[in-house]
Amino acid sequence: MIPVRYALNSPRVYSAWEFPVKCFLSSIPIPFHFSQFASCVFAVVPLSTSASININIDITYNTTHHHIKIHSTGGEMTELLREAPLGQMIRWATRNRVLRYPEELPGFELPATYNALLNSNGIHKTPTAATARGGVTKQRTRNSSISSSSEEDVTPATERNLDLEKHDTAPAHEYSQNAENISLTRTKSRLETVPFSEERLELEAELAIERTQTKPIVPIKTSDGNILVDWYTTDDPADPQNWSNGKRLAVSVIICLYTFVVYTGSAIYTSSTEGVIEKFHVTPTDASLPLSLYVLAYGVGPLLFAPLSEIPIIGRSPVYAVTMALFTILSLPTAMVDNFAGLLVLRFLQGFFGSPCLAIGAATMQDMYSLLYLPYALVAWVSAAYCGPALGPLLSGFAVTAKGWRWSLWEILWAAGPIFLVMFMLLPETSTPNILLRRAQRLRKLTGDSRLKSQSEIDQKNMKPSAIVVDAIVKPLEITIKDPAIAFVNLYTAIIYGIYYSFFEVFPLVYPVYYGFSLGMIGVVFTCILVACMIGIAIYCLYLWLYLVPDIQKNGLRAQESRLVPALYASFGPTIGLFIFAWTARPDVHWIAPTIGITIYGASVFVVMQCIFVYVPLSYPQYAASLFAGNDFLRSAFACGSILFGRPLFINLGVDKGVSLLGGLSVIGIIGIFALYFQGAKLRARSKFAVA
Repeated sequence: MIPVRYALNSPRVYSAWEFPVKCFLSSIPIPFHFSQFASCVFAVVPLSTSASININIDITYNTTHHHIKIHSTGGEMTELLREAPLGQMIRWATRNRVLRYPEELPGFELPATYNALLNSNGIHKTPTAATARGGVTKQRTRNSSISSSSEEDVTPATERNLDLEKHDTAPAHEYSQNAENISLTRTKSRLETVPFSEERLELEAELAIERTQTKPIVPIKTSDGNILVDWYTTDDPADPQNWSNGKRLAVSVIICLYTFVVYTGSAIYTSSTEGVIEKFHVTPTDASLPLSLYVLAYGVGPLLFAPLSEIPIIGRSPVYAVTMALFTILSLPTAMVDNFAGLLVLRFLQGFFGSPCLAIGAATMQDMYSLLYLPYALVAWVSAAYCGPALGPLLSGFAVTAKGWRWSLWEILWAAGPIFLVMFMLLPETSTPNILLRRAQRLRKLTGDSRLKSQSEIDQKNMKPSAIVVDAIVKPLEITIKDPAIAFVNLYTAIIYGIYYSFFEVFPLVYPVYYGFSLGMIGVVFTCILVACMIGIAIYCLYLWLYLVPDIQKNGLRAQESRLVPALYASFGPTIGLFIFAWTARPDVHWIAPTIGITIYGASVFVVMQCIFVYVPLSYPQYAASLFAGNDFLRSAFACGSILFGRPLFINLGVDKGVSLLGGLSVIGIIGIFALYFQGAKLRARSKFAVA
């Protein structure tokens, strides 16, 4: 245990000779005999309190440059709480006296990069908790980065401002050098590049190296005098890209559980249809409406919540918290409603307020993970959405048989409540525009300098409601009509998603009738989708691990069509699986045969969807968010319809012919995937929306 009188606000590099001088050690020397790295625990005394807390510190010694790098890792739980909705409410209630940010702590000093550049304009303000300096002299451009020199050139400027023991203000002359004489490295922000582009990939590779070196980031001054607040260093812990693997994993698990609960809430109702028919005296098709309206609603929601979460002043966390709270609250009257019309309205509202997991779940993952490793995170998130509906009947089947039809709706409340509490207490903000906007607000309050703004604040002033509506609703429809590739993607994904939800209508016509399964056992059969998902995950992750990621690291991003290679093989799976189910689902064939057919369908669809949903943003990076929101709506709309027409289709044509019809429709995917693979480059060249 090594006591140090210093509050570590961010990781920092110290020269080997500087560290023992700057630290106040109580008769225990710092261990300098490192071969590569070492780890120990410090007792840190925060500047704002007299209480001691234990914080894990990772120390890395660079034998080449004689640097010691210190990372604080034990305070991440506090950071999670501070950034979560509960933490923000605590801060509001206490007027920011609790869970303070570094800028709000006594003794905080602006980084030397800010001070030196600001003083070059002749401004000399005291960089303390009461006042600080602001100003910069370089113009932000979208496609260029500022040239730099070596890391050693940075160290003198930062050493003056980040002394371990020095809490008094440095003399103004220390920062009065001209900004042009300061040699600093500035790497472009991820927000300055187009998502899913080669430029973004190269920048993230550069950032991955630079964030291990703790280089100061030079603030930038716009032509109208605004000073753009950015990350303080390349490894600024406030940047979600710099979070530890444990913290990112925790956030990812919360998002996946949230997604699973919302998607499970759709099909968990299917076990209650017979009870609803008896209670409200409606037809089987009418009894399917609570499921179909729920599915439709979580396709409509992304059209509103996706653009709402991109408004910098709002961010993602408030959208998650408010809508999940409403989802949980609505689950109570839904389970108690005593008329059919009320059940329909409440189920629609449930789906609507549960839709942010679909609308911005992928965006949250993108905030935290680099383009190279984002597919792994998306596999986990998509798996939660894919398995949720399939496991719904299993979770409710036996309970509804024993306790009545309302039991499935109560289970939604029991699952949603704990997840909401976890989200409310521990789900932090991940949107970089929102994080930097709030940092800029704190710096303006600290300094009184209104020039300190984030890029997102400036962009937000130019946002118009009409433009948001156009991007969210009109643009996806326009691209779908004018671009054959997107038209195919939307049509094919709608068909396979609709077929997926038609299983909830055909299973009750097969397994109880032909094999004598109970309602609970039907739910057990749905676990074949879980097995299919596991197979799909294994296949796709092996493809990423053994081929795609190494290939990108070696050769960069290839033509977008190369991402469709797994789909070329998997596209045959849906058709094969459906025909196996159609012609083996009869009493004289064992029940495992049609179940194998559904498993083949599920595994192959998982792989195809992963490939398609990577191809779209790579080919249409500027419109990726709008296209996904539009695709969500079209898929959900067709799935809503398939739930309603599925049962009449299978009853009138028979299970064999009805499912064979759907299998025939899935042939569209085989033709389309191969056409897209061989003709995609020509289509992109002719499209005004795509990247050629």
